[in-house]
Amino acid sequence: MKFAICLNNGGYEASLEVGKVYRVIPDREAADHGYIRMVDESGEDYAFAADRFYEIEFPPPVEATLDAALH
Repeated sequence: MKFAICLNNGGYEASLEVGKVYRVIPDREAADHGYIRMVDESGEDYAFAADRFYEIEFPPPVEATLDAALH
């Protein structure tokens, strides 16, 4: 499971929160084009430019807690 923190929400202020951790949804096609897919504040999944985020790896217990909290 991957997570990313939002670093830049310019132009997407209603969809993304700077500093918030989002669960990354695997999407090879989006990644091949420089995008990262996640569920935004609308509750829908969208692909955003990957440079808006910093991917983070957490220890398994933290990942499990975040995954449960973000569902």
